[in-house]
Amino acid sequence: MSARYAAVVSTLFLVTFWLVSDDQVPQAFPPYDYDVPASANDSSLRELGRYLFYDPILSVDSSTSCASCHQQFSAFSHIDHALSHGVMGRIGKRNVPALQNLAWQTSFMWDGAIENLDMQSISPITGHEELGETLPNILRKVRSSGFYDSLFTDAYGSDTISIPRILSALGRFAASLVSANSRYDRYVRGTDTFSLQEVRGLEAFRSRCTSCHTEPLFTNNQFANNGLPVDTALMDIGRSKVSHNAADAYTFRVPSLRNIAVTHPYMHDGRYKRLREVIAFYGSSELHVHSADQRIRAIGILRDDQRKDIIAFLLTLTDDEFLRAPQHGDPFTLIRR
Repeated sequence: MSARYAAVVSTLFLVTFWLVSDDQVPQAFPPYDYDVPASANDSSLRELGRYLFYDPILSVDSSTSCASCHQQFSAFSHIDHALSHGVMGRIGKRNVPALQNLAWQTSFMWDGAIENLDMQSISPITGHEELGETLPNILRKVRSSGFYDSLFTDAYGSDTISIPRILSALGRFAASLVSANSRYDRYVRGTDTFSLQEVRGLEAFRSRCTSCHTEPLFTNNQFANNGLPVDTALMDIGRSKVSHNAADAYTFRVPSLRNIAVTHPYMHDGRYKRLREVIAFYGSSELHVHSADQRIRAIGILRDDQRKDIIAFLLTLTDDEFLRAPQHGDPFTLIRR
């Protein structure tokens, strides 16, 4: 462990340059809504969270990390599988959502079961189909590793390791995953240009889609029945399982469309592999179930040229800087070499 930590120390001076205001509120975004513990060192807390996020120690058999399903190159989603894959080959019940601009989300998970970013990681950590671990076991393993003492000291001013501190660090790293420098963002700022097709796509998107996918976050942080026929194998009733409100049956959180080109497969159950399939579904009202949200019905029929224009626009939401940012990447990479 000492050699491992020495390698960490040798790279910390590089990390400090990567962590400078990477998650400051972009000018066009709403107010930033995440509180850092007053006693914590912000950059060190974020870095501690990054190590924990990439460390398989959080799983029951130390084989799987948060990053195993939330991969940076796909905006911290998981493009290999329709449904989440956890320890011991266990298959989950929903598609892995992207992790981006989480500090602006008002609830988490597809059904909004959790409303606090620091608490969100409890669900995947303890979920049987995900990391399958218990909080007491995690505390024991992190404390006995000998690796994290100095990182906790840097973050909190003492080497005391506790579950609230672990969760806070994970939440702080998650809050730092800010995507706000796509071509769309630069176009809005006047520092980049769009093709005629992309302009047409933006206009079509604004007239058909923004009631749910509201700029600049490209979500309204609400829940909706998007008209999908029910997957009878999963029988996922959505938010009503949490709210116990029949009106919420088959409603799911409206996801952000940022980096949509790299976050396939799509929908809460990962049923669509290609973006054109998603647009074809939304632009074909005869495919929607009768209980679809009225905002979905209002999209109407999209012609082939309109579908292509909208897709051309959606491709401008890819933030290559975010997908490659070293401050969000695996901190163990240099150690493993």
